[in-house]
Amino acid sequence: MKIKKSQVYNILTLVVIALIIIPQTRKPIQVSVHKIFALFSPSIESEGNRAELSTYNWALLDKEGKAHNLTTAKDKVVFVNLWATWCPPCVAELPSMQKLYNDYGDKVTFLFVSNEKMERVTAFLDKKEMSIPVFQPTSAIPEELYSKSIPATYIIGKDGQIHVDKKGAANWNSSSVRSLLDKLINE
Repeated sequence: MKIKKSQVYNILTLVVIALIIIPQTRKPIQVSVHKIFALFSPSIESEGNRAELSTYNWALLDKEGKAHNLTTAKDKVVFVNLWATWCPPCVAELPSMQKLYNDYGDKVTFLFVSNEKMERVTAFLDKKEMSIPVFQPTSAIPEELYSKSIPATYIIGKDGQIHVDKKGAANWNSSSVRSLLDKLINE
């Protein structure tokens, strides 16, 4: 019995649909697709378009339950990422952020903020062998950092100006992001 091209096409289409419908395979497929879109660097806001933080008062808890506040990062370069473990574009961009954190963690304040239970977040990061600093918000987020979608990532200069305001996945380990961080650190 000879199989026709249309039959092969129909079988492949059914397999792809089944893989997308099955929860165990859907997320890895989505993450892979978002990794393709995360190849691009985020754009840097031009000087006239930059927003400025109106307040640094934002209470957070780290994974040990210790209280932190964004006010301690005033006059420092800050990298804020709003994310979740269930979000495919968030997961897709995390490896580039881990690399950036590895190189700039002592020069830039990194805040990876999730509303999920900390046990879930730390289990996820342990499984992925990531060491990024994660936090849960315990007060309202500053208005300029509020987003209805995730991932949302911001790079804030020492002067409180938001140099990067990116919604969606991106390549954070790019030369343009590194150049921006170097410039902001040296200001």
